[in-house]
Amino acid sequence: MSEVLQAIYQGDQARIDELLVGDPELDVFEAAGVGRTERLRELLDDDPALANAWAEDGFQPLGLASFFGHVDAARLLVERGAEVNSASRNDFKVMPLHSAAATGDPEARYELAKLLLEHGADANARQQDDFTPLMAADQHGDERLRSLLVEHGATA
Repeated sequence: MSEVLQAIYQGDQARIDELLVGDPELDVFEAAGVGRTERLRELLDDDPALANAWAEDGFQPLGLASFFGHVDAARLLVERGAEVNSASRNDFKVMPLHSAAATGDPEARYELAKLLLEHGADANARQQDDFTPLMAADQHGDERLRSLLVEHGATA
């Protein structure tokens, strides 16, 4: 795993900032994880299949952009054909909607969920231990997200 991804996963913003000095050529996972939409666009222009690529840890760019709250990056990935109902290839089995529902910023959480649901995300998708996006909304006490999920058919 790259240093950039490690810093992203650890939530080490100072280290991320340090690693991004000089505008390095990020890969698709790093660009999605830090929300560098223009770099993501360049990569997808060169190779459209990257929208559905798999990182070594089993995650895809859309899941990373969603988890880390990058609405514009997620929108670009969806526009470029990223699968909205693709579960991670690891023990977590999370889909982008789970990732969106887990992000810390309530506004980004809502906007990401709305984007994904409008593009066919399964509101009742289950990840590891049968955890659903609706459960994540309840865990956050996020009534706005809860209402959005219910409007799109969430029941559990």
